[in-house]
Amino acid sequence: LLILLIFGISINGSKCWIILGPISFQPSEFMKISLIITLSEILCHDKKKSLSLKSFLQIFLILFLPSFLTFLEPDTGVVIIYFITTISMIIYRGIKKKWYLIFGIILILLGSIFFILYFFKKDLLFSFLGNNIYYRLERLFNWSNGSGYQLENSIIAIATGGLFGFGFNSIPLYFPEASTDFIFTSFATSFGFIGCLFLIGLLIIFFESILSLIKGKIKRHDKYLLIGISSMLIYQEIQNISMTIGLLPITGITLPFISYGGSSLLSYMFTMGLILNIAKKKQKYLN
Repeated sequence: LLILLIFGISINGSKCWIILGPISFQPSEFMKISLIITLSEILCHDKKKSLSLKSFLQIFLILFLPSFLTFLEPDTGVVIIYFITTISMIIYRGIKKKWYLIFGIILILLGSIFFILYFFKKDLLFSFLGNNIYYRLERLFNWSNGSGYQLENSIIAIATGGLFGFGFNSIPLYFPEASTDFIFTSFATSFGFIGCLFLIGLLIIFFESILSLIKGKIKRHDKYLLIGISSMLIYQEIQNISMTIGLLPITGITLPFISYGGSSLLSYMFTMGLILNIAKKKQKYLN
């Protein structure tokens, strides 16, 4: 991630890809998996009933470094995934109730400071976070107002798909990022409402299989891995589908296994390898 900020090539205002000749890859996609594996090790080695302060500080440091570097690219969507994954794993591990209160107070204070600076001291905020933060906030406010060219065209395209859609790769209306961020819009337009129900049904079956693994007799380390992977994938599915129909802000989150992108698809194959390996070990244990 650090090399990316120094030598990365800016594409659409973001330094998210390292390009080596004909090959390009996105380091933040692989950082998601590295973060989950590292946090699983820390959580597993902490034998206390509730997460110790030492482990919590280790987790905070490990979370802060990639989050800061990824935010500078900028790629706010992946930073949110880092936090969602980490919080899910910590909650599953268990912490003292007072920490929930402390976290809540810290979030309220940080949020208050941010919005005070945005509405009354914009120059100071932009000098610290960069001018691109303005664009990201505008996308958020456009969502809350239900406006924006990308969102409006996405909703229209999904609506015109009807029950069965226009057929594979038949999209009558243009909208940006049709093969990546807005792949669900492309899918809904092509296969309609029935196709969307089928896709969502498959996703539910997939996540139910992961949850059944977590409930089974497997190692604690494997449980933390599965919690991290499932929370990452579930959030991305919900975020991507919801942002195409105006329920959540547009954050540039891709739809796992479906959106175009070599780095993202390869990282998801890594997660599938972990899941299948855990399932195989569970089967051996049962036998």
